[in-house]
Amino acid sequence: MKSLVSWKTASRVCSHTYRNILTVRCTSSSQKGEDVDELAVDLLGLQEKEKIDPSTTNAVLFPGQGSQYVGMAKKYLRYPNVKEMYECASEILGYNLLDLCLNGPRSKIDETVHCQPAVLVTSLAGVEKLQSETPEVLENCYMTAGYSVGEYAALVFAGSLTFEDAIRLVQIRAQEMQKACDKASTGMVSIIGGARTKFNSACNDAVQHCHEHLDVENVVCKVSGYLAPNVRTVAGHLVALEYLQSRKKDYHMKRVQLLPVSGAFHSVLMQPAKKRLRDILANVSISDPIIKVYSNIDGKPYHSAKDIMVKLPTQITKPVHWEQTMHQIFSRGVKENMPNTFECGPGKQLGALLKKCNGKAWANYMPVDVESSDYSNKLDEL
Repeated sequence: MKSLVSWKTASRVCSHTYRNILTVRCTSSSQKGEDVDELAVDLLGLQEKEKIDPSTTNAVLFPGQGSQYVGMAKKYLRYPNVKEMYECASEILGYNLLDLCLNGPRSKIDETVHCQPAVLVTSLAGVEKLQSETPEVLENCYMTAGYSVGEYAALVFAGSLTFEDAIRLVQIRAQEMQKACDKASTGMVSIIGGARTKFNSACNDAVQHCHEHLDVENVVCKVSGYLAPNVRTVAGHLVALEYLQSRKKDYHMKRVQLLPVSGAFHSVLMQPAKKRLRDILANVSISDPIIKVYSNIDGKPYHSAKDIMVKLPTQITKPVHWEQTMHQIFSRGVKENMPNTFECGPGKQLGALLKKCNGKAWANYMPVDVESSDYSNKLDEL
């Protein structure tokens, strides 16, 4: 059955706010006597009426913190609703988000409290580009996922969160994560290893080194992200991360690079932020996703609104299982076709990871964050 999901915009004039939700386009199906509930069941994969060729379907991916750059909003302002999205977000956040995305400075947009809302809104602005130029991409979208804060964009896209609620949640998320970071000297590194690299053993040795040779107790050093085969992020105290950098050859690591983030995200050190986010989320209206949204925690689709309520706050204390998510979305038989994949948001980082995870799926990958002419040319190739 052809996907009947489409992106629709709605304005609430009384509060001058803006939200994006997925709705079910049931014009053609209503003529057949099918109702919206039945269509939603089909889209969630609970009932299959006919086999669908994967090459006629699409997946949308949303990037996370680290993808931002000054000027990232400029190419989207020509599309309907985008300026209103930034205005709405600015009203909620209490500062001019569009100006920050257009003009920086870089030092400010890189701050966690500014970066996360900026990436969220710019990613959803990318959806507006898809809606304007290639609406058929959204009409045939069956699945979505987002890396870290990108998961909030995915949940808005799938109709589980309103645009406004997502902005408020991400603002609180970023603020609480920054507070947790300020309590200790922590950070993250990205590591490229190989078949012989034992990431967990290296982290354990780093903690032991800090205890025995530096007399530092309660050190954290854990894998915080499974990005691709033999590619990880590790979060923890800086003294432990410095050990990994200095001893990388001992663990067969090709590269250990300190990331430009302010703390140990997706680790137990974010526990205070988790509690605050859980309390706030309890008062937010969450809907069942209309299409599959894959969770960072385990790489599997959310089952329901209740599932989102439970897992989403925990996300910031658990590793991001991105490699596992890619396997869940793109596992196919040798002769089976792949869906088309669109990265909605600043940059092309998720495309690079997809290439490492699944080269066949990457052949059908398209970044939305390109000029319209390049986008059209690439789209013709898919």
